[in-house]
Amino acid sequence: MPIVCIWIPAFRLAVARTTNPGIALDAPLILADRVERGRVVDCTLTAAALGVRPGMTLVQAQAVAHDARTAFDDPAVDARVWSEVLDALDAASPLVEDGGLGRAFLEMQGIAGDPAGWIAAVRSALAGFDLPLRTTCGPNPFVAAAAAWRGDGIVCDGDPAAFVAPLPLELLEIEHGICERLRLLGVTTLGELAALPHGPFVRRFGAAAAAWHDRARGIDNRPLQPRTRALRVDRMLFGEGEATSEEQVLFALRTLVGWVVDDLAAAGKRAGRLVLTLECEDAQTRVLTTRVAQPTAVPATLFELLRAQLEGVTLEAPVVGLRLAAEELAGGGVAMSLFAAGDPDPDAVGIVLARLDAALGEGRALRARIVDGPRIERRYALETFTLELLATRGPRLDPVPLPAAATLQFRLVAPRAIDVRVLDGMPRFVGSPPQQVVEVAGPWRTEERWWGPATGEGAPLARDEYDVCLDDGALVRIAREGTDWSLRGVYD
Repeated sequence: MPIVCIWIPAFRLAVARTTNPGIALDAPLILADRVERGRVVDCTLTAAALGVRPGMTLVQAQAVAHDARTAFDDPAVDARVWSEVLDALDAASPLVEDGGLGRAFLEMQGIAGDPAGWIAAVRSALAGFDLPLRTTCGPNPFVAAAAAWRGDGIVCDGDPAAFVAPLPLELLEIEHGICERLRLLGVTTLGELAALPHGPFVRRFGAAAAAWHDRARGIDNRPLQPRTRALRVDRMLFGEGEATSEEQVLFALRTLVGWVVDDLAAAGKRAGRLVLTLECEDAQTRVLTTRVAQPTAVPATLFELLRAQLEGVTLEAPVVGLRLAAEELAGGGVAMSLFAAGDPDPDAVGIVLARLDAALGEGRALRARIVDGPRIERRYALETFTLELLATRGPRLDPVPLPAAATLQFRLVAPRAIDVRVLDGMPRFVGSPPQQVVEVAGPWRTEERWWGPATGEGAPLARDEYDVCLDDGALVRIAREGTDWSLRGVYD
């Protein structure tokens, strides 16, 4: 399928130049994230020649490049400009994939024209942006991106493997250490990587190496993912000193939550997820994601959710910056129930879930769901615990009948061998010392993989299960496989 790739090299620098007309990209320029304790986000080639590297502190960069000019990146402006670019690309193709700031892919299947016409259409759609643009075309996303790395207006209309063969390994975006290992083996280009035998290469470098090997041969069969138009509310708090105690962090966080809630109110939205980024004085960052049981814009609830998440965090350096983003935004209206006195409080449940995530790890608060399955150990599935949306309930006219007796709950246990004595084909004594079986139900037959020996899919399974009530009152599930007996579950 034909793919057009657009690439804007040094996107953040290009955006900074549009907002600061006096900036020249051919002169030494340092782009930092902020004034106090800032770090280098990007730099021009002339600044890089002087020793400036992304990730340096601003003090270090200014020390090695005395005459370089310093500009400051604005992430909100970057995101806004890039969103406008992606919106403009809709005029060239209905399927646009966001490849990150400065890179996008367009599927041209079914669009009239040839590669030259498609490239011209994309350039026309972006004519209103004063950005350095490279537009290329290839048979798949990777080859199109490789063409953009080579230059502007390049079209791969021949063998993709031969087209990418002379290009360096860095195009695969693999770890630096793996690149060094490959260079020790004499592999420096994609063509040399493609010449390696597929099986031994994957066994040595892991499952991800299969995709590297395919791309080195010009193969990239993944379909484009249409970009999502998700609204995100983002606020940050930097340059106000440092927080060395929990109280200081919470005070700053409460201020940040207030700003985010104001933005949510202006947009008429409620937050379904919160993403808090803590930046420390030693340049380390911690990203905490907090689920919201039901989307809300109540400041107290959002603050309590974040505070519960922070209870399990230990930082080794003072906090110098906070960034809070509200994601998965929902409409501002909340469906209210007239008769909902018995419904759970979603805010209280959300805070409990946040505390569980902080104590156990994100996504570790799970609940079981019953599913169909031939074996008892496969008749449930664990899923992330969420609070379902409240349903409007009407008044109940008839009283709810109470159950005549409590319902037994079946609890699976790890299978363990157990002694069973069989009389007349049924289990009569279980355990050691043996206990008499008072009542027995079963057997329930489970038979799987009877075809296994013929196809090599493993040994067949033939299991008979029984529920037995013992003379001490215990009700358990036992199973027989061949001549072996095992305990499988207990009724509580």
